[in-house]
Amino acid sequence: MSNHYKNHRESLSAIAYTAMLDHGLKPDFSSAVLEQLKLIQNIAVDHVIDQATKFEAQNDDIQDQTDLLWCSIDNDDSRDLDQLTVAESLPNEVTRIHVAIADVDSVVQRNTALDGHAHQNTTSIYTPGNVFPMLPELLSNDITSLNLNEERAAIVVSMDFSVEGKLLNFTHTQGVVKNHAKLAYNSVAAWLDGTLPKLEAIERVPRLAENLRLQDLVAQKLKELRHTRGALYFETLRANPVFDGTTLKELSKDSKNRAHDIIEDFMIAANSATAVFLQSKKFPVLKRVVKKPKDWDRIVELAAEKGCRLPARPDVVSLSQFLDAEMAANPESFADLSLAVIKLIGPGIYIAETPEGPTEGHFGLAVDQYAHSTAPNRRYPDIITQRLIKAILANQKAPYSYPDLVALANHCTEMADNAKKVERFLVKSAAALLMEKMIGQRFNGIITGAADKGTWVRLFQIPIEGRIVSGHKGLKVGQKITVTLLSTNVQKGFIDFEAKA
Repeated sequence: MSNHYKNHRESLSAIAYTAMLDHGLKPDFSSAVLEQLKLIQNIAVDHVIDQATKFEAQNDDIQDQTDLLWCSIDNDDSRDLDQLTVAESLPNEVTRIHVAIADVDSVVQRNTALDGHAHQNTTSIYTPGNVFPMLPELLSNDITSLNLNEERAAIVVSMDFSVEGKLLNFTHTQGVVKNHAKLAYNSVAAWLDGTLPKLEAIERVPRLAENLRLQDLVAQKLKELRHTRGALYFETLRANPVFDGTTLKELSKDSKNRAHDIIEDFMIAANSATAVFLQSKKFPVLKRVVKKPKDWDRIVELAAEKGCRLPARPDVVSLSQFLDAEMAANPESFADLSLAVIKLIGPGIYIAETPEGPTEGHFGLAVDQYAHSTAPNRRYPDIITQRLIKAILANQKAPYSYPDLVALANHCTEMADNAKKVERFLVKSAAALLMEKMIGQRFNGIITGAADKGTWVRLFQIPIEGRIVSGHKGLKVGQKITVTLLSTNVQKGFIDFEAKA
């Protein structure tokens, strides 16, 4: 690798810093934020947690739920824990799933410097060289994180499901919870499928193993039910940076597993229940939606190339059935098809809705109501939603008007898109570092973008995208191709290829 980048982590962090500024994101916390943080630090931590736990001194509705077998399941290195889950068996084969969401608003109060920074960036940005958290780590990794063996304040969404996975009813409450086991996706997945006989973090908590298997059972039922309604299942290969000290060694492929399903399906259920809850109380809601795909014709073409006929107009059930069939028939190439379809469907956006207005759903999830609410340590829309929930529980008026939420929706969409651009750019910069010595080598890949602004290919060998600068005429999204690496530019994140028939 180039001698220009001896410390890969620092080099990538510097590139990310500049990229954030270029996209209107703040990589540093302001002096006002640091002053506010200092005030929090100067208060005894026990007192801060006590304030968060008690919510408001006059509120008698806080439920002590610390004795439930709460656990977190996240990435191995995650420290900003937003949610805990637990299952509870009820009569008549009903299972109650509780989702505890960190009460970030208790510390990050509206119109403060901390709130202003979170409002500007709207999300934490995860890059190969560094994480730029939406909130200072004293908060997101400690005071407002649902850490192991710590009592924390939370919004608890409790949902009752039938044996078939149908949602029967739900409630939102304020509670105090305690994380009894900090678990990670990969090891839990291995434990669930039996390749890992024992997991110490589970074994040390009585009855947790039984509870996790119940959670897994309900999650699989929810997943199955959503598919019958047309929910789209994708398999995407995410590039995870692997460092040896300060040297970037590889970008490993990471895909979803059975433990991801537990969290994903419970979060989808909680987010849907929250949107319904807000509108049932006549509150405006900030929703996350994916509209019907504009490039449906190309999706139809892709399906036809696979021997499947889709209707002329967007139909999520038909598309879901096609994807399921392809996953079963061609599992090796399903991730490539997934990526192509995701690109053609288009990105999710935030919108504001009034209780009286028309409802727009999430095309990919096949749900009519969906609001981001389960990750307030790293997503600002979730804090907004949390404030709306708390206002209802306290019998107060909505803290945001509909015009407020329209402006916030537009801003959150713009900044979330900018954050994704930074993250994708840094993955390309990291890949350029790895590929500097591969000039002239040939790679197999799939076309992921073909438009006037450029034609893009994702490689099969390394989970990255690059631009085809020569030989791109006539290429279409979803088409497999062989390309030759022409050049790389780490600073610009350029990985340029030539396509040959």
